[in-house]
Amino acid sequence: MAKSKYVLTEKQIIKRINEGRGAGRLSDYKPWLYVNEVPSEGRSQRVYSHLTGRIHHVLSDLEFAVFLLLDHNPAVTDIREQFPLNRDDTLNISKEGQLWHPSQGGVNLVISSDFLVNTASKNQPKFAIQAKYSKDLKDPRTIEKLEIERRYWQLKRIPWFLVTDKEIDKTVVSNIEWLYGVKGYFDEVITDELSLTFEHISAYFVQHPERKVVDLCKEYDMAYQQDLGQSLYDIRLMCAARLITFDIRLPFHRLKAKEIAFRSVSLFGGHRNVAS
Repeated sequence: MAKSKYVLTEKQIIKRINEGRGAGRLSDYKPWLYVNEVPSEGRSQRVYSHLTGRIHHVLSDLEFAVFLLLDHNPAVTDIREQFPLNRDDTLNISKEGQLWHPSQGGVNLVISSDFLVNTASKNQPKFAIQAKYSKDLKDPRTIEKLEIERRYWQLKRIPWFLVTDKEIDKTVVSNIEWLYGVKGYFDEVITDELSLTFEHISAYFVQHPERKVVDLCKEYDMAYQQDLGQSLYDIRLMCAARLITFDIRLPFHRLKAKEIAFRSVSLFGGHRNVAS
């Protein structure tokens, strides 16, 4: 969720509601918050999902980790990030429970859940998630806001989960730090040159499904007389652009070629440079 410095006027809130923020499904969904509108906890990301067919806006590394886990889950059918809760409902919950409600300059702000998720599971067809760093749970007002959110979803009879950084597998964190740790690389994620490299590398990897990715990259660099490490760096960019996907729970340096999926560049249409 956003830091406390984020402020909206009542007029801006009404405008966003009228724009359909928080409405729609899959590719038509509009999140309440976009990455360019609010300060973030760490690195904010705009990341494409093949599941929904649109760019998702996540505001921290933790949210990003949760998103990747959801996006890779075969049971998940839709992911709506930065989902706004009905303000009248949260104000009533706040009043009845004598809980602090976020406000700035006399304006009652809209509380949002980081993710509202739909699944194919009959036991749990829909659930909401709030991703929060454990250090933030020491703030009494944060706890009160989370309690409002919990009660909100309880009234809707929709399961709500609080996920902290302590619950994210270390392998997931390591993969994210490796894949997305280079500052400034996002400006050139899907270039024409990278698209061509993608076609060559994907064809090469298909021929060697049982070989490790890192070993194939070294072999590819030598075969095409590239600097050692170039193809691995290119794959890193392709993963960032979601041209290549893999189970984020598996250590990347141990992956075999058959464990990564090459997507078609044409699926992105005009969605180039989608991460920032």
